Amino acid sequence: MDFHIKKISNLTLEKTIQEKIDNKTKPIGALGMLEKVALQIGMIQNTDLPKLTKPTILVFAGDHGIAKKGEVNPYPQEVTAQMVYNFLNGGAAINVLCKQNNIDLKIVDAGVNHDFGSITGLIDAKIDFGTQNYQHQSAMSPKQCNAAIKKGADIVTETYNDGSNIIGFGEMGIGNTSSASLLMSFYTKTPIAECVGSGTGLHGEAIKVKQKVLTEVYNTYTPSTHMDMLMYYGGFEIVMMVGAILRAAELKMTIIIDGFIVTSALLAANAMHPEVLDYCIFAHTSGEQGHQKMLDFLKKEPLVNLGMRLGEGTGTAVAYPIIVSSINFLNQMASFESAGVSSN
Repeated sequence: MDFHIKKISNLTLEKTIQEKIDNKTKPIGALGMLEKVALQIGMIQNTDLPKLTKPTILVFAGDHGIAKKGEVNPYPQEVTAQMVYNFLNGGAAINVLCKQNNIDLKIVDAGVNHDFGSITGLIDAKIDFGTQNYQHQSAMSPKQCNAAIKKGADIVTETYNDGSNIIGFGEMGIGNTSSASLLMSFYTKTPIAECVGSGTGLHGEAIKVKQKVLTEVYNTYTPSTHMDMLMYYGGFEIVMMVGAILRAAELKMTIIIDGFIVTSALLAANAMHPEVLDYCIFAHTSGEQGHQKMLDFLKKEPLVNLGMRLGEGTGTAVAYPIIVSSINFLNQMASFESAGVSSN
């Protein structure tokens, strides 16, 4: 697919918003990151009176062929489908946090190795019943890779048409930290050993096995394009998020980036269209060891660091009220002039 993403550049508006921020009844810079977020969202929306409408988190679920062997994951592949049911029944952390913060939550079957049939609340975007094991062959075909990108983009378009202007992404997929580690290594040129963490709970020798397996996988392929990279190493949920991120930026939505897996999708999206970063706010620093290195590579600062590494979009849901605070202070806080307070 071809995306047309515009770099945000309006020096006159930027000056207007910054002056509005600086003239609030506070010392200049005293609200720290809130000021940066307010300026960014104002620039995205091309106004000094930005508003947030129908915040939404899309959780993409998919299975990974390598997970069937159990070498890189402590939980069986069946947990992916079980957690999708948990999401649909409202029992997961992301359900609780979205309900608390009035965020719409949508669950997407990108490629779970399970037949859900016709079930209320699940968006059926299944590409296949999980990817292939990239120890032996490409995770997906070129056709499947393109289909995943398109479906991710289409779901975001539907969300935008439903009134949302701020969106975040979450994921569920046993084995997806392995795909994310491979993507991270490729795009940041970081050795696999420094990309691989505990995932869903590996420790000690098990992490070394995971590092060894993924190093062998990494050395098996020679991708020459970004699509090659996604096709060889990606998961359906990760590739779908690449398309989702790119379309959200094309539609000038504010994008909240979650943790390790979502950021791996962003690395690919950024490599394809660097302008996408103008639209991204980084929710948190994940407890997964590679995530901070990803943020350092992108030269981005997250809003919070709570040591979370659950995925599901939970970091995004926790950070969202901070983003609301940035908009509220910009739109509602008195200026020195309106409050009759001396500014010097």
